[in-house]
Amino acid sequence: MEEIRVLGASSQEEKENRNYFYSLFKNNPIPENEALSNLGLFLNRQTLSRILFMHELYQKIIDVHGVVIEFGVRWGQNLALFESFRGIYEPYNYNRKIVGFDTFKGFPQLDPKDGELINQGYYGVTENYENYLEEILNYHESESPIAHKKKFELVKGDATRTLEEYLKSHPETIVALAYFDFDIYLPTRRCLELIKDRVTKGSVIAFDELNCPEFPGETLAFKEVFGLERYAIKRSPLNPLCSYIVID
Repeated sequence: MEEIRVLGASSQEEKENRNYFYSLFKNNPIPENEALSNLGLFLNRQTLSRILFMHELYQKIIDVHGVVIEFGVRWGQNLALFESFRGIYEPYNYNRKIVGFDTFKGFPQLDPKDGELINQGYYGVTENYENYLEEILNYHESESPIAHKKKFELVKGDATRTLEEYLKSHPETIVALAYFDFDIYLPTRRCLELIKDRVTKGSVIAFDELNCPEFPGETLAFKEVFGLERYAIKRSPLNPLCSYIVID
């Protein structure tokens, strides 16, 4: 299998500690019929903090009309969380579609504004992973009411092109929540441009790497399209990097 490349900052001690923790997870003695109900055993502080942040974002848009879009899906955990939050807070809101955009091949191209720490192809996934993710999301849909209506969509490809095509095919689209996890300049800038007239008062636009020296392109894209001086960029105490704006 081709190596999946990511940018990491963990110490060797942290890596060894997490490898040991993974071995505890992989070799857990919990019976199969109870294993999925006890995954909280294996959520470390960092992972749980991220889940709680996604929950915080979703709560902010419950009374805002529109869809949820994630730009940069990767393994798809956020999409699965959003499906669960919809099932908890608004199980009959079949209008709350959840859409994910990704190449599923890592970064398609880089710009000089992205700096020198990352390369094309970083943050890819295993081959045909989107098919597996589709099955996972189908399961989550089956656990909520109105399961016969598909309320999620995965859009594979370069979002600088696929988002424009999607919006032409779905001219009714209003964006209640957009989560940007592309990390890099070109797709972040283009997708911000395309959704700018699709948000409404109360819409939330969230970012994974604003003000992050390893991924400067995300901040530069937001600065150029929306402007840093116009919005209060808010953050949660749960995470060092994740942030968001609320359209007012």
